[in-house]
Amino acid sequence: MRGARDEDCVARYSMIAFVHKAVYTVDSLNIVVFGRINAISQEDEYMKNLSVLTGCFAGACLLVSQGSMAQDCEELVLGSAISLTGKYATNGIHAKNGYEYAISKIAENGGVKVGDKCYNFKVIYYDDESKGDRGATLAERLISQDKVQYMLGPYSSGLTKAIAPVTEKYQIPMVEAEGAARSLFNKGYRYLFAVLSTSEQYLASAITLAAEKAQENGQETSSVKVAVAVENDPFSLDIRAGVLEDAAKYQMQIVIDEQLPRDLSDMSAILTKVKLLKPDVLVVSGHSKGAATAVRQIGEQNINVPMIAMTHCEAADVVGKFGEVANDILCSTQWAETLTYSDPIFGSAAEYELGFKAAYPEYAEKKVPYQTAQASAAVYVYKDAFERAGSLDREAVRDAIAATDLATFYGQIKFSEAGNNIAKPMVLRQIQNGEYNVVAPSAFASHPLNWPRGG
Repeated sequence: MRGARDEDCVARYSMIAFVHKAVYTVDSLNIVVFGRINAISQEDEYMKNLSVLTGCFAGACLLVSQGSMAQDCEELVLGSAISLTGKYATNGIHAKNGYEYAISKIAENGGVKVGDKCYNFKVIYYDDESKGDRGATLAERLISQDKVQYMLGPYSSGLTKAIAPVTEKYQIPMVEAEGAARSLFNKGYRYLFAVLSTSEQYLASAITLAAEKAQENGQETSSVKVAVAVENDPFSLDIRAGVLEDAAKYQMQIVIDEQLPRDLSDMSAILTKVKLLKPDVLVVSGHSKGAATAVRQIGEQNINVPMIAMTHCEAADVVGKFGEVANDILCSTQWAETLTYSDPIFGSAAEYELGFKAAYPEYAEKKVPYQTAQASAAVYVYKDAFERAGSLDREAVRDAIAATDLATFYGQIKFSEAGNNIAKPMVLRQIQNGEYNVVAPSAFASHPLNWPRGG
């Protein structure tokens, strides 16, 4: 029996290798990629295919499992312009891997049932190069030339902001997982739906924690000094707005309020001011590149601030890259594997992490970033909506998405009239001895807060 299965796996691998060889097509716009990638490199793709073959002989070949379960299902095509190169490439690849993992899990579980038919998702991807104008052009191409009727979102609020007017113009539903800016949800869009919490919530709980610590130490919250350094993009500016609003509630002092350099590669001038003004809280938001720059230079300049909070810690792998320097930093997250969410497709949050790491071994020694988890959740929303709509009609599917009230491994998903998810809270994790532990809100906390940082 084992020999027969291995022979079948080799045959399937030959077909997979042929497909992988064939799907790279170069045109005037870009390289189009179907399937999983971590970089656009034929050498990398060869090594990944070799890993798939090895996995087959071990009896754990995800692609074969998917193929066996899905052989009678038709294709249901989605489209996505996503950042595979440029400054957002790290998270664009995390998101793409999340999409692909969800597609494989849904196929394993019988596919998408619409009436008496079965479908499996396939995504047409184009690389937007982390540029908004390119993202909009590629969305036009996906809809007008590739005839895509349903879209998955790009990475970042800025790219989502560029693409949303296109999908609205053509009345194409877009379920997105990586654009959290509030400004996306005050435009009256009917076809935009986001599974994640909006960005003003990301680091607000850090300000609450700082207020609580001041009060515990017999200080007025008005004595707390806050430094803010963010990228000039919709997401980070929303985080800044949320932090300033919460600081104002406690009458805290804003002693630094600056934007990170455009290329996110050097914030040493801002950190020199931090040394001089000695804030109690330092807040940083600059996506993955900004997080890596911040932690590296905090270590280089020996910055001692009682509380440091930032976004994108896991996606930037600040623990793996900077070790002890990252300890006690607070990291906002949309999702954590320790939360008690679950669903029939992915299992629990912990099971999602284990399954994803098995499918993508390059994540084995680090946390699965929330960008990956929420991308998978977006695909699950589509499965649920198609099945409830019982149709491939765009308007019926759009209405089913709008009516979503879905329990998932990522958390509850329910959309407001504006299209944002109103059912899932943010959580705050702290890096403690190299581990990410949830410390706020208290209802989700698995560990107490280490404060002051380095104390």
